[in-house]
Amino acid sequence: MNVSKSPWLLHYDGSSCNGCDIEVLACLTPVYDVERFGVINTGNPKHADIFLITGGINHQNAQVVRQIYNQMPNPKVVVAVGICACNGGIFKECYNIQGGVDTVLPVDIYVPGCAARPEAIMDGVVKAVALLDQKRKTAAEQPAPDPKEAG
Repeated sequence: MNVSKSPWLLHYDGSSCNGCDIEVLACLTPVYDVERFGVINTGNPKHADIFLITGGINHQNAQVVRQIYNQMPNPKVVVAVGICACNGGIFKECYNIQGGVDTVLPVDIYVPGCAARPEAIMDGVVKAVALLDQKRKTAAEQPAPDPKEAG
């Protein structure tokens, strides 16, 4: 069963220096063209399948990140891009940084680097698409819940 669809990607900048964000935008240019893998960039979490986050998590954006994640339909994949998103990076000892994305969300794919190169980001996105396909296939194979057992 082929469950592959064109996944939509939502990019959120946590509290980064914008180095990784520039590299994410470079992935969307014709030079790298991440869209050739079927990925479409969106600004709406309700349409997104892949949540790509750059920057660390601080006390001000933790709730925003959780809210965006909760608005996304299942199944979904979270990609942490850059060392700050992976573990807080050089800012992890700062008073306002909680750490990487995994302090508030389950992360599926880690793309380290400072700043993460477009090739590495695209590799992470390709892995995220494959994982999303796997999650969709697993969800499709699950039996539907019995309404008699719900009540």
